[in-house]
Amino acid sequence: MRQKFFHSLPGQGFTRFFGPAFHFLSLRVKQLVALGVSGFFIGAILPGCSPVYVLRAAYEEGKILWRREPISDFIQKPDVTEETQEKLRLVLSVRDYARDVLKFNVGGSYSSYSYVDRPDLTYIVLAAPETELKPYTWWFLIVGSVPYKGYFSKEDAQAEIERLKALDYDTNLRASAAFSTLGWFDDPLLAHLLRYDKVLLSEVVFHELFHNTLYLKGAGAFNESSANFVGHRAAIEFFRERFGDGSAEHQRALQLWNEEREFGSFIAEGVGTLRELYGRKIPTEDKLRLREEVFTRIKADWARRIADRPGHRFRGFSQQPLNNAILMHYSVYLQDLNLFESIYESCDRNLVKTIDSVRTAVAKGGEPFEAVRAWLEKSAQDHSTALR
Repeated sequence: MRQKFFHSLPGQGFTRFFGPAFHFLSLRVKQLVALGVSGFFIGAILPGCSPVYVLRAAYEEGKILWRREPISDFIQKPDVTEETQEKLRLVLSVRDYARDVLKFNVGGSYSSYSYVDRPDLTYIVLAAPETELKPYTWWFLIVGSVPYKGYFSKEDAQAEIERLKALDYDTNLRASAAFSTLGWFDDPLLAHLLRYDKVLLSEVVFHELFHNTLYLKGAGAFNESSANFVGHRAAIEFFRERFGDGSAEHQRALQLWNEEREFGSFIAEGVGTLRELYGRKIPTEDKLRLREEVFTRIKADWARRIADRPGHRFRGFSQQPLNNAILMHYSVYLQDLNLFESIYESCDRNLVKTIDSVRTAVAKGGEPFEAVRAWLEKSAQDHSTALR
């Protein structure tokens, strides 16, 4: 599951260099200075976002940028395994496909590699009220309200968890292997991602690159859900063109997308049941008791549904603890995936046309899911009129 570190690291990105090594070093220093100064400034003015928090983010992002080296150079090192070389070449091909075929705003992202010296890259905190399926949100200057907050320190993330628990929120803490700076900097491929197989790695890269292309301020669920759709569909088309319909890679890409949509629909059903419960005029104590029965039933239903599919991507759902924050995590990333698939079908299964249609639908503002539904309804009406 992709999880991003989307509180912005503001400042002017110095993303390319040409010329001698001294000029390269100068740009590196400027990157760190820009991150530090802008981090201090933003940290001083943002409500709920301390200077220490932003400066830590700036420091960690600075390390990532400092360690970047072109993939084309890194791949030539004698100690790089053949498997790693293959995955790195794949990332460059995915990047080219995103830029040349899908017309993404790629810039210099994923043309470089960066080593991270810890087992988990970032830690993502999510929260929700105990009797309401509404994500707790944090506000940041560039991206607006987001339903999660990322930390480079597990201790800092746990401190936020404890703060939210003291306020009677359900909480969820998850590790993340990828993030996007939304085009502010040329994001490198991080070492953590090389642990994924080729298909999942490609889907993650497409997902992250799409955030550089379309990102709506304050619309976290829409941004993640649309990027999930595009990431999967782009991977399916990429491997079909690269290896053919019957290839193992293409079939796995299709399987991952079908499982994501299936689980997204299942979660939506459970969320609907809980919303009905939380909307009832009964004592809070009864809601808390009854929700545990719903949680138990949801997990049992999912276990039965995939009993004969032990390799299902979301097979572990039935074994994990469940609360509103965990459900909100899934809901943010998997909301209305079939809506985007319907747009794809209406655009003759042309992904470039689909992305253009989604961008057109949300261009005028408003609630983005509603805007996309309105576009789809109008498209269906226009098609019906044309057939008369």
